[in-house]
Amino acid sequence: MSARVSLPRWVDIVLLPVLNVTLAFIIGGIVVLVVGENPIEAVRIMLYGAFGYGYGFGFTLYYTTNFIFTGLAVAVAFHAGLFNIGGEGQSYVAGLGALLIAFAVGGLHWALALPLIIIAAGLVGGFWAFIPGWLQARRGSHVVITTIMMNFIATSLMSYLISRILKPANVSSDMSAPIDPVTRLPFLAEWFPLLRNTPANISFFVAIASLFFVYWLIWRTKFGYAIRTMGHNPTAARYAGMSNARLIMLTMAISGALAGMMALNETAGAQGRLMLNYVAGAGFVGIAVAFMGKAHPIGVGLSALLFGVLYQGGQELAFSMPAITREMIVTIQALVILFTGAMSEMLRRPVEIAFLLSRLRSADEGGGR
Repeated sequence: MSARVSLPRWVDIVLLPVLNVTLAFIIGGIVVLVVGENPIEAVRIMLYGAFGYGYGFGFTLYYTTNFIFTGLAVAVAFHAGLFNIGGEGQSYVAGLGALLIAFAVGGLHWALALPLIIIAAGLVGGFWAFIPGWLQARRGSHVVITTIMMNFIATSLMSYLISRILKPANVSSDMSAPIDPVTRLPFLAEWFPLLRNTPANISFFVAIASLFFVYWLIWRTKFGYAIRTMGHNPTAARYAGMSNARLIMLTMAISGALAGMMALNETAGAQGRLMLNYVAGAGFVGIAVAFMGKAHPIGVGLSALLFGVLYQGGQELAFSMPAITREMIVTIQALVILFTGAMSEMLRRPVEIAFLLSRLRSADEGGGR
């Protein structure tokens, strides 16, 4: 039983994450039970809050959009054997690029401005991630340490720019001037009235397109093959003639650009301006999203939706069940992150044993015939 068992791809992408999430919810249900509430009712309320009516569903899509972008950023770097935990800072500074280009083309219709905003946000976010990539490739600095430090630098830099330079004189809150309404990305409620009064906007479709783009990039291009080769064995990649330094820098830049796309949802869409601390932890949630989704676009999309449900449904639950505090909601979210991230391999061995026994039973039945 010590040998590893080869499992189908769908087990890694779907079955193991589902089992991990189920285990997290079982333990979360015990927590709910301890405070005297019905865990089944709590799950019903969460699902209703996330999907049961237009307002809640709109917020679910809004959160999901952010988590798709930050999850893909971590996933792309992961395939290269890199751990980019700087999505928080990369998303934050990308808002500056999105805002400045939106100001520069103010009055231009959003359909024409959107490609320019995408390029600007991607370039700024990509540059912010390229720096740690360059430091690792050329100076040997570990990308985990440098991306953490870049998060702190981004927070300080953006706080200064927003509160001291971009904030209009007649505004008391720390925020920039608004983007021209014609240039601002439209809300989905313009086409789907059910989603009125929600921040869901067309950047959701950009997020969906990003899932297809990452799949094409990683599994259908020579560059993606090089990324995966380096991620599996950097020494083999180097002997095959690949430049690991170049791959590290380019991969980190692409990763940062994907994280920067979050600025579309927030700065150019939902808020229509640059807000202080608008990332609000989505960069770190992206780490759990990527690991839960096994760094595959399908898995990332599904896990991003799950966390969108947890965020929006959790707010509904805290409102409908006062005994369940916001801290308990965060605890349930943390359990999901724990079991799908740090302990994601815990159930792999039992599943391998189950598959092995199933194959042995099938072989015995076949031999009996």
